[in-house]
Amino acid sequence: MTGHVESGGAGRPKGRRSTVLKIAGLTAAGLLVLGAGAAGLAYWHLDNNIKSVDINQALGDDRPAKAVTTPSASASASASPLPSGSLNILVLGSDSRSGKENKRLGGGSSSGARSDTAMVVHIDAGRKEATVVSIPRDTLVTRPSCPLKSGGSTAVAYNAMFNSAYSVGGPVCAVKTVESITGIRMDHYVEIDFSGFAKLVDALGGVTVTTDEDIDDDDSHLHLAAGTHHLNGKQALALARTRHGIGDGSDLGRIGLQQKLVKSLLDQIASTSLFTSPAKLYDVADAVTGSLTTDTGLDSLSELVGLGESLRGLSSAHVTTVMMPVVTAPSDPNRVVAKEPAAGQLWKSLR
Repeated sequence: MTGHVESGGAGRPKGRRSTVLKIAGLTAAGLLVLGAGAAGLAYWHLDNNIKSVDINQALGDDRPAKAVTTPSASASASASPLPSGSLNILVLGSDSRSGKENKRLGGGSSSGARSDTAMVVHIDAGRKEATVVSIPRDTLVTRPSCPLKSGGSTAVAYNAMFNSAYSVGGPVCAVKTVESITGIRMDHYVEIDFSGFAKLVDALGGVTVTTDEDIDDDDSHLHLAAGTHHLNGKQALALARTRHGIGDGSDLGRIGLQQKLVKSLLDQIASTSLFTSPAKLYDVADAVTGSLTTDTGLDSLSELVGLGESLRGLSSAHVTTVMMPVVTAPSDPNRVVAKEPAAGQLWKSLR
C-alpha cells in the first residue's frame, strides 16, 4: 500500500510517508520499551512471531549485484555505527487464505496465495531519503525461472501476471521477478497477511477514511456511501481489497483507495498515545510481528529494531511515493504493461 500515486513519468516525485517505514519505527520503539523492564516473555513471544524465508540461499548469485556504500567519517568514528548504506526492500501484502482468520477475511476458501499489494522501498545512502514504488498486480511481465522448495524450478513464463510469481514460487519467486523487472537487488523482503493488517488496524482503534464516491463491492463485502467513515480492521481490509465497486474496476483504482487508507493509518498512528500505553503498544507490536514473513536478515526483534533505529533520521518530507508507469497491455485491455522508457528511467534512478 502506498501514498500518493503518479502513473506516468520517471524520476523521484514528491509524496507522503510509507507504511513500512512508519511501522518499522513504531515497532522498534515498542520493542525497546518492552525490552526495558520485566518483559522477557513478551520479547520472546514477539521474536517468535516472525516467520522467515532464506531468499539469499535460494537465489544464490544469479541476481543483481549489491550496492556498495562507503562508510561516512562520522560512522567510522562511532564504536557501534548504525548501518547507513542504501537499502531496497520488497514489501508484499499477501492474499493468503491459510489459517481460519485469513480464510474468513479473504472471503473464501481458495487455495494458494498471490501478492495483493507490492511495493519496492528504496532507502538512499545515509537513510534520510526514501522512495516507495507500487507495482500494479495486473502488470504483465516475463516471469523468470524460479527455484522451488521441492527441488527443480519453474519454467520462464511470458506475459504472466506479476502477482502470479508469488503464487507459483512464493517469496523467492516474487523477489526474483521484481529483480528481473527492475535490475535492482532486493536486500530484504517483508510480507504482511490479511489477518495481520486487520489486527493492526483494530489495535490502533480503527481508521477514519473519507471516500469520494459510493463503494458497492460484493467481492470485498464493502458497501459504503460517499463520505467519512471510521473503519474497523475488517472494513479497512475490505477497502484495501476493493476494486470492482469503484472507477473502472481495475487494480489502478484499488491502489488509489489504498493510498487513502495508508494516509488514514498514518494519521491514526500519529494520534494514538502508544508510547504512554504499554498494553496498546504491545498489541500493535504483536499485530505487526504476528503477521510478518521476512527474509532471514530481518527475522528477529534485534534486526527489526536495528532497521528502525537506522531510519530515525528519515522524515516524512523526504519520502517519495510513486506508481510504476504503466499503459494498457496491447494483448489485453484488462491488463497493463510497464510504460517505457519511463519505467526503465524510474528504476535506473533508484540503482
